Amino acid sequence: MTLLSVNLNKIAVLRNSRGGQEPDISRATVTCIEAGCGGITVHPRPDMRHVRPDDVRTLAALLRGRVEYNIEGNPLAAPRGNYPGLMVLAREVRPTQVTLVPDSDGQITSNHGFDLANDTERLRPLVAELRELGCRVSLFVDPGAKGFEHAAAMGVQRVEIYTGPYAQAFEEGDAGEQLALCVDTARRAQQAGLAVNAGHDLNQANLGTLRVAIPGLAEVSIGHALIGEALYEGLANTVRNYLQILR
Repeated sequence: MTLLSVNLNKIAVLRNSRGGQEPDISRATVTCIEAGCGGITVHPRPDMRHVRPDDVRTLAALLRGRVEYNIEGNPLAAPRGNYPGLMVLAREVRPTQVTLVPDSDGQITSNHGFDLANDTERLRPLVAELRELGCRVSLFVDPGAKGFEHAAAMGVQRVEIYTGPYAQAFEEGDAGEQLALCVDTARRAQQAGLAVNAGHDLNQANLGTLRVAIPGLAEVSIGHALIGEALYEGLANTVRNYLQILR
């Protein structure tokens, strides 16, 4: 079964908008685990607009030995203020998986993947260090990306396909072309020896179609839609709904 990793950034956004500790990201984490999710995802950013370094550390202790821990971020973003950098956080908490994403400070959300042919040399030593730490390494890639042999050669184990264009096309009622592009990207990544994850704008309406179309889909990371749906359905019920779709 495809693993569901719940991204809890939006819980932190709501907390940060008011200050204090509510809603409690640790309580949300436990709720998701008890509902059956297989992993928790966080994406700390230098501006700390949602998940903060202390959250990353707190959740590491909470998750150890329970479910997978996936930390996303740009390893090339410089430390600043209280943000120590993605690599420092990875060294501290040694998550199950680190998903490398080429986002910049000005992006509201991740909207493109790495250029696997041209970014290899910059990423190679970082991938090697993460592997030495015992982390599985995944790269965020665009649908239609090329050069998966470069990713495999430098030690990357997975790619996460950016599913934003597919989700947008699905909402507009014509997802065929974008779905086919995701399927072809997954096939070529798997042929290069990489496992395939997917994420971005996936929801209860569009997830099932993607899951059926991509054989061997290892993991989906879902946050924004899941937390939004949970406002109406409850967090535990929403997690269970996603798990039922993945079954």
